[in-house]
Amino acid sequence: MLDAKLSVVMPAHNEEANIEVVVRSCLEKLPGMVRDFEVVVVNDGSHDATGQILDRLGAEDARVVPVHHPVNRGYGDALMTGFSNTKGDFVMFMDSDRQFDIADLERLLPYIGQYDVVAGYRIHRQDPPVRLAYAGIFNWAVRLFFGIRVRDVDCAFKVFRGDLLRGMNLEIGGALINTEMLAKARRQGATLTEVGVNHYPRQEGQQSGGSFKVVFRAMRNFWRLWWRMRTWTPPSGVIVRQPLIPEQIVGLVLGSGVLLGLLAWILARLLRH
Repeated sequence: MLDAKLSVVMPAHNEEANIEVVVRSCLEKLPGMVRDFEVVVVNDGSHDATGQILDRLGAEDARVVPVHHPVNRGYGDALMTGFSNTKGDFVMFMDSDRQFDIADLERLLPYIGQYDVVAGYRIHRQDPPVRLAYAGIFNWAVRLFFGIRVRDVDCAFKVFRGDLLRGMNLEIGGALINTEMLAKARRQGATLTEVGVNHYPRQEGQQSGGSFKVVFRAMRNFWRLWWRMRTWTPPSGVIVRQPLIPEQIVGLVLGSGVLLGLLAWILARLLRH
C-alpha cells in the first residue's frame, strides 16, 4: 500500500468504447494499492461520446477529474494538461485504450518513493510490425542523442515524483513527450528504475501514432528537443552532469571516423590538383 496520494493521468481521444471500462477499473483497484488517488482524464477534442461519459463519471465520483480540450491537440498536449491539473505526491500516466491494466501498478509499488521515476516497459508489446520497427529505431536514436538508456522509451505506464514532473516546464510535447520528460529528469540527476508490465491488443477504436504525419512531426520535434536540451536549465538551477552511455561513445567514435575519412578524401583530392 502506497501511503501517499497518486494522480493517474489519462489522455482520451474518441475512446467512448474504452474510457468507462478503464476509469471504473481504476476506481475498483486503486483503493487496495494507494491511500488516496485521483483519476484525471483529458478529453482531447473527441468527436464521439467520450466527453459526456467522463462528465457523468465525474458527477458520480469526485475522484474522477474530467478535463476537456475543445479541439484535438494531440497526445503530448493532453498529457501536459493532465499533469498541470494533478495534486498527487506521485503522478502516473497510462493510456485509456485498455492496452494497459491499472492492476500492474502493483508491480511498480515497491519502487515508488525509492526512485524519482519508475518506468514500465512492455514485456510483450502487442502492436503492428510497423510500429515495432519505428519503436526500435526511435529507442536507438534517443539513446544516442539524449543518453536515455531505457528499454521502452514510450511505454505509457510510468510514475514520477509529483513535484519533479510538475516543475519540468514541458514544452515540446507531441510524440516526444516521454523523451522530453526523461531527458529533463536525467538533466536533474533523477533516479530511475524499470519494471516490466503487461501490454494487451487494442480491442476497440483505432491507433493513430504510426501514421506518416505523426512520424514526420515526431522527427521534426526530435531535433527541436535535442537543440532545446543543449541550454535547458532545471528550475533549481543545478544541472547534474551525466557520463556518456556506451551507445553515445560508439556513436562518437563512428561519427569521428566518418568525419576523418571525409576530411582525408577532401585533402587527397586537393593535393592531386
